Amino acid sequence: MSTPIHIEICIKNSSSATKLEVKEYVSRFVSRTRLELQNGFLSFKTFNDEPYLAENVYCITCDVGDSLQLPGFQPKTLLEKKWTPCFHLYRLNGSEREGYDIGAQEDETISTASQWTLPCREFHGLWENLVYNSNLKDQLLSYANTALMFSDRQVNSHIVSCNRVVLLHGPPGTGKTSLCRALAQKLAIRLGDRYLQTLLIEINSHSLFSKWFSESGKLVHRMFEDIRAKTRNPELLICVLIDEVESLTAARSAAIKGTDPSDAIRVVNAFLTQIDRIKKHSNVLILTTSNVTGAIDVAFVDRADIKHYIGVPSAAAAYSIYRSCFQELSRVGIIKTGEKLLDLRALDILRMAENPITRLSLRLLDIARQSNGFSGRTLRKLPFLAYALYFKGGNVTAEMFLDMLEAVVQKQHKDRENMDVEQ
Repeated sequence: MSTPIHIEICIKNSSSATKLEVKEYVSRFVSRTRLELQNGFLSFKTFNDEPYLAENVYCITCDVGDSLQLPGFQPKTLLEKKWTPCFHLYRLNGSEREGYDIGAQEDETISTASQWTLPCREFHGLWENLVYNSNLKDQLLSYANTALMFSDRQVNSHIVSCNRVVLLHGPPGTGKTSLCRALAQKLAIRLGDRYLQTLLIEINSHSLFSKWFSESGKLVHRMFEDIRAKTRNPELLICVLIDEVESLTAARSAAIKGTDPSDAIRVVNAFLTQIDRIKKHSNVLILTTSNVTGAIDVAFVDRADIKHYIGVPSAAAAYSIYRSCFQELSRVGIIKTGEKLLDLRALDILRMAENPITRLSLRLLDIARQSNGFSGRTLRKLPFLAYALYFKGGNVTAEMFLDMLEAVVQKQHKDRENMDVEQ
């Protein structure tokens, strides 16, 4: 049975080469290049012996999924296994974030959303560097592809329902918003042959509340009417991101207990109505996040096809995050070392036995375990803080970096304890 592999080719904007020509060169290149797996991906950013690729290709990313994670399977090149290559060629959009306004009253103009044309430089590489405790990323990609396939087959939505709504919830700093942005970017790349353009519209939910009585529900209506107008273009894929969705879906039961519940209830009702109307369009996907799920109206929770809790990273996920930081600092020459840290799969194969090859990796794993309770946002800041607070000059070796990282992890715990005491 063949194994699918997605080969994503980012073509330089300055290139005049045809996609077919680039595809042929890349196919030959990856078939004879040795594999260096990182977080389930193979990345090629330098083409020293390939002048054609150096001139025309910015980078190549191969998503091999779980096939290379299996014990005992470590091919040297992609030719050593039967693959079904899926090529995705794209160029990065260099435009900045765009905003647009809607008017609430004659004297009030509100910036309601930001918009990106995807794939864009701002989110390039974000998907590959997000680490979670489960195969959530693969599940979300499969979910989006299935939703589109059911629409293509014209499955009766009254019999088999799909709202194309995702709710990611959990504590702050766990990467919910980043994952939504990265998913939209990945869909723009993977579905580039189907949709000529992809838009990510990030709604500023707080801006949809007006000081004018009864105006908030109208603002919600206007916002979604604008989105619905865009969905009429079948060659346009629209991903709508609503961060902190509890702002729009505050539980109506709680609103009724307030002193003036009518406007809050109107907002929730308007939002739910727009969700039901927009699901008729197959080229729109609604991505939402929440830090306070208890405040969300149950009717919205029921409309979400996927409701996934994203907690703080496990020790294994923290190790992968730290390892990627180590590799990046080594790449740019901040860490001066020829040593490499093994991935967890290699450590498992070696039975976690300590030897000269595994010593540094096992120590980093211990530091990852000491980082229990830290969010992904915190974990990615600590290597910077380690250098900023504990660097004493000279070359930073791998051993020195781990010393500094362990010191800053302990400091982080102490700082949090002191904050708890003050409160």
